[in-house]
Amino acid sequence: MFYYLFDYLNSLFDIPGFGMFKYLSVRSAVSAITALAIAFYLGPIVIKKLKKLQIGETIRDEGPKGHMQKAGTPTMGGIIILLAIVIPVLLWSDMASTYILLSLFGLLFLGFVGFADDYLKVVKKYPKGLIARYKLLGQIFVGLVVGSAIYFLPEFAEYNTQTTLPFFKNLNWDFQYLYIPVVIFIVTATSNAVNLTDGLDGLAMGTVTFVMLALAIISYVSGNVIWADYLNIVYLPGSGELTVFIAAIIGAGLGFLWFNFYPAQIFMGDTGSLALGGVFGIIAILVKKELLLPLLGGIFFIETMSVILQRGYFKYTKKKYGEGKRIFKMSPIHHHYELLGWAEPKIVMRFYIITIILVIVSLASFKVR
Repeated sequence: MFYYLFDYLNSLFDIPGFGMFKYLSVRSAVSAITALAIAFYLGPIVIKKLKKLQIGETIRDEGPKGHMQKAGTPTMGGIIILLAIVIPVLLWSDMASTYILLSLFGLLFLGFVGFADDYLKVVKKYPKGLIARYKLLGQIFVGLVVGSAIYFLPEFAEYNTQTTLPFFKNLNWDFQYLYIPVVIFIVTATSNAVNLTDGLDGLAMGTVTFVMLALAIISYVSGNVIWADYLNIVYLPGSGELTVFIAAIIGAGLGFLWFNFYPAQIFMGDTGSLALGGVFGIIAILVKKELLLPLLGGIFFIETMSVILQRGYFKYTKKKYGEGKRIFKMSPIHHHYELLGWAEPKIVMRFYIITIILVIVSLASFKVR
């Protein structure tokens, strides 16, 4: 909105300073600041309202005993995150950009799926919330729309089914006819991975924020012909606009962490985690960095694999020996460290450090090429 307004006024009156809003760097900075301000403003209001409505987290009996004190903490805080992202994107981004439209669609649709799950759990008191297959169908639908758009729209035609191979120069991988199923898998996987990571105060949101910093840089250089040529990566005209969108996520994330870090005043719930995870995958897909996801989102990958290994090993040993055995004390793996006696802030901070290292390695992979 403001992007078009300032551009129009500048074209009519040549107002000093208004021309700067055509620059991605300026709009990204303002987008982040706007998102941060909105999150700070909405945080206390939403927390107060949720407490009044008695919309609080229900703690599972089989979870770590230390989590029992968190019972009743307001959840569905993803509402704050979504509003703090969407409003700056509408104000400062080029809404004609397909990159923005696809990312916004994924964020809002998966946010709605997560909201439905949270609503059924905490308001309607359905223990399992939204039926798993309905949640999965929502994720598959988003992946199908995004994959089909990239596959069929002319603006993506040159590299539509290709992706960059990390650490290798002048080498891309072409998924060909498997591209749309691959996109569906990635969106579903990343959405669920962030959801699984959201188990400790500030863990998921902080990790997402660090990862988004890397994606902001990747989006910017991919959409800049000079930087793309220098780094020898695929030049994607228009992808730089994603920087404005990602900046809003970073601003919203920092604002939400103000209330979500230990001891949390509010949880994001599935409203936030499913949406953030899905858009993480979508952005990586749009900038052709799908194969970088296990490294860049290493924490999410580890958390997911810990659940898969735990369940698989339990079923295997139960079938073979008649009694199920576990690899970890509890999964996802952050609960394993809790049961080992690690303090919650220590686990979160060490996972942050690992994420920062993985982000640095992921960005260094461009120069290594």
